[in-house]
Amino acid sequence: MVYRPTTPWSWSFLILAFVQSCIVLAMEGYVFATFQNNLYIDNIKELQSDPNNYSNIEFQKAQTRTIPTYLTLFIFAHIFLVALCYDALRLKNTIQVIGICIFNLAMLIYAAIQMDQIKDANNALAGETYTGKPLRHRDIWPEIRPFLITIPCVIALSTVLMGVVCWKLYDEFAWRIYKHISADLRMKKRYLTFQIFIALLKFDFFFFVGFTVQFIVIVASTTGFAKDPSAIIRGKDYEFYVTIAALPVTIAFLATAAWCTRRELRAMMWCVVVIFHAALAYFIFKLVRMWQPTYEQTYKPARRSLTTFAVITILLICLTIANAIACILNFDKGLKPHITKRKVADEEDKNSMTEMSSHAAQPVPSRMTID
Repeated sequence: MVYRPTTPWSWSFLILAFVQSCIVLAMEGYVFATFQNNLYIDNIKELQSDPNNYSNIEFQKAQTRTIPTYLTLFIFAHIFLVALCYDALRLKNTIQVIGICIFNLAMLIYAAIQMDQIKDANNALAGETYTGKPLRHRDIWPEIRPFLITIPCVIALSTVLMGVVCWKLYDEFAWRIYKHISADLRMKKRYLTFQIFIALLKFDFFFFVGFTVQFIVIVASTTGFAKDPSAIIRGKDYEFYVTIAALPVTIAFLATAAWCTRRELRAMMWCVVVIFHAALAYFIFKLVRMWQPTYEQTYKPARRSLTTFAVITILLICLTIANAIACILNFDKGLKPHITKRKVADEEDKNSMTEMSSHAAQPVPSRMTID
């Protein structure tokens, strides 16, 4: 059965996420359309034929991908946000609700970074081709700047309102969790650890995909213009295809991690922890590499946003590793039956319907009772 929110606060949380997504995506769509319509596409294609200024050519071409990439990420982020809100309400996952508010703060930071990078992209395209043809019609920065300022303001307001609703949902979900887990404090702590781990896996997915999309679209296609181009080009195809292949593998790995935790498969969970350490090493390597002088120009079109995603992903992986180990230590202590049976979200409604049907089937008592 499809879940539907049943309380004003749960409806408010879902509607807030949906309205924010609609407003932000409408503004991003306008910025994208204005940017794309302002470009001389044929003149930009002509850049490829200039044999004397390869570095600047690739940099300018990379800037034309900046706004489409940001728009794609914002679309993905807001679809992910609405889906995550629905999922949190369905599961009555208080940790995930709190995580959504923090996720919105990360979106606020990204929106602020986006403004500077789009300004840089607009300025980089102020030049001409080697034959003297312009790359753009006009300077659109004064036109799109108000929208780029409004976007983080909308996200900030929505985050504050979500925080208020989150506080109300915390009280609302607490009672249902109590009925589901009982009053055993140790069991509630184990269940809380499990909820944190599952929520972290979902956020790991978004930030890894977000980093990878930016790397593939903006960076991987411009790896020919560092200080030592030949050294980078030699490894270009290898890194590019490995990054693409990592996407489906990551999705399968995160789903497997969640499944192993629910089933309390200790050996497989230790393998999950080892793989997370490998992922941590990868993102630390990427973070260091993008700030090395040799690769400065390679990552310049998206370095600030990539750095933001890399730092957040590193922090999330560290938290995920810690919670994975905590979950392993909680295995075989009675939590498994609570996390493998039906979801908490449907339990109250099911119980209410059962009670109503049982009362309806019974004869009316001859005396008045006080419930």
